[in-house]
Amino acid sequence: MRTRPTLTWEPVEDLPPASTDLAPVVDALRAGGVLVLSGAGLSTESGIPDYRGEHGSLRRHTPMTYQEFTADEWARRRYWARSQVGYRAMTRARPNTGHRAVATLAGAGLVTGVITQNVDGLQQAAGLADVVELHGSLRRVICLDCGDLSDRDALDRRLRAANPAFEEAAERHAAAARVNPDGDVELPDEAVREFRLVPCLVCGGVLKPDVVFFGENVPQERVAACRALVSGASSVLVLGSSLTVMSGLRFVRQAAQAKTPVLILNQGAGRGDALASHRVALPLGEALSDAVARLGL
Repeated sequence: MRTRPTLTWEPVEDLPPASTDLAPVVDALRAGGVLVLSGAGLSTESGIPDYRGEHGSLRRHTPMTYQEFTADEWARRRYWARSQVGYRAMTRARPNTGHRAVATLAGAGLVTGVITQNVDGLQQAAGLADVVELHGSLRRVICLDCGDLSDRDALDRRLRAANPAFEEAAERHAAAARVNPDGDVELPDEAVREFRLVPCLVCGGVLKPDVVFFGENVPQERVAACRALVSGASSVLVLGSSLTVMSGLRFVRQAAQAKTPVLILNQGAGRGDALASHRVALPLGEALSDAVARLGL
């Protein structure tokens, strides 16, 4: 019997409240060699909700799991129909001050690596090309049968052509729809019942967004690349992540075991809080812009 992946986490440590003192974060950045590990909280100021915050999507939405997607054609149809609306909303999102601050810090050589758990591409849109996308990207599509990678915009055009009647329903629901961090939206079943899927153009196989769904493993070569970044870092700065899932938490555990300082800038409690040398609870855009200003960048 399959169990559902970890979606939520309840704090068990009796920790003091997070601070509003940004000085230790600024000091770590000034020293350089900082590895940034970012989560959905970094993109909330761009209009994309996080999973577990006060207005997080898990309060109203159960994300697709890998097991559901691969086993059930209806689940795939539901996902791609919802994604047709959600993807357009994601492409309209723009980098916020937090993304731009991280890019500025990297450009100054103070941040020497960025691992993002986000699939929205906003950090790259802010001007930072060298980003490890831990959970992949909504901008790409992968075939589960032959492994071919293709462009999401091209699939969008194919799905539009295959589902001309859906466009009216999509536009009708788009105004009220709230995009989720994984790129889909809530739509009623009647809006997706007749939605037609399209196959891989190479082999005719099943297409999936090139993102790591809940219940799916991050590719091992990507994990190895992230572990190497952690090993080479002077400190790790976590931005906007509760670290609920092991895919990100393991790197914080690795840093803590190596006595590498871990600093967390996040407005809620997190699963890695007990491992942090300093925790800051401030809005990310404001705090990162303040850090950039204090460093004279």
